[in-house]
Formats: sequence, structure tokens, C-alpha cells
Amino acid sequence: MPTNQTRTEPQLAARTSELTKRPAPALTLAAAMLGSALITLDATVVNVALPAIGSSLGGGMSGLQWVVDAYTLAFAALMLSTGAFSDRTGASRAYALGITVFTLASAACGLAPDLPVLIGARAVQGVGAAVVLPASLALVRQAYPDPVRRARAVATWAAGGSTALALGPVAGGALTTAWDWRGIFFVNLPLGVAALVLLVRAPRSERRPAPLDLPGQATAVLALTALTFAVIEGGTTGIVAFVVAVAAGALFVRIESRRPHPVVPLALFRDRAVRVAVATGAACSVAFYGMIFLFSLFFQQVQGHSALYAGLLFLPMTGLIAVTNVVSGKLAGRYGPRLPLLLGQALGVAGLLALLFVDAGTPTVVVALLLVPMALGVALAIPTLTVVMLDAVPAERAGLAAGVLNSARQVSGGLGIAVFGALVAGGFGTGLRSSLLVAAALLAATFWLSSRLGGRPASRS
Repeated sequence: MPTNQTRTEPQLAARTSELTKRPAPALTLAAAMLGSALITLDATVVNVALPAIGSSLGGGMSGLQWVVDAYTLAFAALMLSTGAFSDRTGASRAYALGITVFTLASAACGLAPDLPVLIGARAVQGVGAAVVLPASLALVRQAYPDPVRRARAVATWAAGGSTALALGPVAGGALTTAWDWRGIFFVNLPLGVAALVLLVRAPRSERRPAPLDLPGQATAVLALTALTFAVIEGGTTGIVAFVVAVAAGALFVRIESRRPHPVVPLALFRDRAVRVAVATGAACSVAFYGMIFLFSLFFQQVQGHSALYAGLLFLPMTGLIAVTNVVSGKLAGRYGPRLPLLLGQALGVAGLLALLFVDAGTPTVVVALLLVPMALGVALAIPTLTVVMLDAVPAERAGLAAGVLNSARQVSGGLGIAVFGALVAGGFGTGLRSSLLVAAALLAATFWLSSRLGGRPASRS
């Protein structure tokens, strides 16, 4: 017995040393979740601060639209390639680079002396965010090789993003009121540093060969930026920008049809389910992000409330999103994805039409509650259309399909803000109603498209 004990003691010591040196998966998950939440927060935190930014730096409605869209467009367009970039450089290196770029750009936003500098820094923020998102998810997959534990970790990672989305308007209002609009950017600095510190314990990721389609990516960015510029600026320059957008879009299609590894395989869209999922995701993003943008201005510029109060008014709308996402998954599992997809879009249309009766004299609490049905409808539809998208492609293309879907959603949200901002610039009341009708019409159209999808049997397992 003493001999056996003597024999095993060095083994136990070696095992203890190995466990001590092994990176804790929970720390990697915490780093990934913090980065994901940080970039999600920045997609909505700015909206409530827009009136304060306008008062401080000027620029009018078009300038405020660019403050939002510069981030959204860079984030969405570059996300087409950053998954491959993360594979080529290693997820941990890509994540560190993305967080560093995002944090430094946040500092530049907070120090911006004028609107052009702020818009430029916001675009750089979007570049960093585009790198962080796929890299953060890759870190989670790397830290949890067991499928069951990985599923729980991914759910936790997603919950961080949903929480950040819900808190974005509130945090924007609180920081703008208690500090200044610059506070919404400076708060990212300690959070970014914390994410990098947590990353220190994450294992170094291996580099994997992954093709990059730089010509396709470049033409996609040019086409989307020119189209957004055409919508926001209008006039003669807008017409020129639209022509550039069409030419760049045509060149993009030509490039993608000939590349061996295109950033967006055009063959993907031959499947009706893929087309419906992308179109529905786009319509949902136009409605959701467009309404946050418009009603952030409505609560402050039309009804005269503070930024903090305006942020709090979005809590009923955003606070139930995570719960509704879970409900959507359960409905899809029991009845198939078609039911929650159609129910969500129908609820979204009804909510948008109900908001047509809102005006300056409508009680603020009533307006806040009227925003809830639209948000719940979108929250019901999004998880299900993701399932529809992933079910329509082979398993090895799931990452690509998810990237295309999320890019389409982000781009559409940015374009929606551009269109709605142009509409309200000519008169807020009329522009608001026109925007509501546009969003409702888009959701009604995708509802009709979704209704033509074949139903999938519900899971009974």
C-alpha cells in the first residue's frame, strides 16, 4: 500500500499542475460574452443620445443618421469576411485585435471635436465589432468541446447579447443625462480592457486556412455605402451615389459568380427558404431598429422628455425580448417553425399599424406600451427564421449562412434608418406615419412569402 501511494504521488502532483495551468473555460466564456455584449450594446446605446450629439456637434438629421449607420454598415458588410479572417489568424488573436480596435475607436468617438471625426470613429468601431462577433463565438466553441456543455455556453453567450440589446437605450439615456453623450463611448474603455484581461487565460487558437474574397468584400462595402449615402443625402450627389451603388452591385454579382470561394455564394439564394429567411430578417430589422431610432427622437424632440426618461421608456419594448426568444424556440420545437414565424410577423404588422395613431399628445406611457407588440413580434420571428435558414443549407455551410443572414439584417437596419430619417426630415409627424407604413408593408410582404413555405413537422422528442 505505501508503495502504491508513493508511486501515485508524482502522478497526482503532475495532474494538479496540469489542471492549474489549464485555462478555465468559464473565463473564456466571460471574455467572449463581454465582447459580444459590448458590440451589441453599441448598436442601440447611441440612439437615445442623438439629440444631445446634434446639439453639441450640429449636422442636422443626415449627420445623426450617419452616426448610427457608419457603425452598422461597417459592422454588417465586413462580417461577411471576418469569420474567415478569424480562422486564418486564430480566434483568440482576432478577438484581441477586434476588441483593441473597438476600444481605441470608442476613445476617439468620445474625444471627437466635430461630427465628421465622430462618424469616422464610429465606422472604425464597426470594423472592430465585425471582427469580435465571429471570433467570440469561435472562442466559445473552442473552450467547450463537449456538445452539451457547448450548447449551454452558446445560450449564455447569446443571453449576454440580448441583455445588452435591452439595456442599450436605458444605458444611453442614463449616461447622457448623468454625464454627457461622450460618456456612452468612454464607458467602453474599462469594459474593453476587462475583456482583454479575461482573454489572457484563454488558450491560443490555431490558425486554419480560410480563403478571403477581397474583391467581393470591397465591392460589397462600396455598393452598400453608396446606397446608404444616396438615401441619406439625396439631391444630385444622391443620384450619383445611387449610380455608383448600382455599378458596384453589378460588379459584386459578376465577381461572386466567378470566384472559387465567394464571400456570398449566389447559389445559396436558389433555395426559397433561404430567400424567405433573408427577406424576413431584413424586414424585421427595418422595423425594430427603425422604431428605436424614430421613437428616441420622438420622445425627446416631440414630447420633450429627457434622455434618461426616453431610455427607460424602451424597457417594456426591449425587456421581454430574451423571454420571447425562448418562447419562439419552444413553439418551433412543438409546432414547427412556420407558426412562430407567421405569428411574429402578424404581431409586428399589427403593432406598427397601432402606432399610426400616436401623436405629440399621446400619453408617453401609452406610446411605450404600443411599441411592445412590434418588438415581441420580431423577437418571435428572428430565432425561427434562423432555424429556417440553417435547415435549408448543408451543415458545413451553417456558419456562412448565419453570416449572410446577420449581415443582411444589420445592413437592412441601417438602410431602414436612412430611409426613415429622410422621411421625418420633411416633417416628423407625416414622416413617422410614412415610416410606419413602409415597415408594416415590408413585414406584410414577408408574411405572405413565409406563408408559402412548406410546414415542417414539429419535434416530438
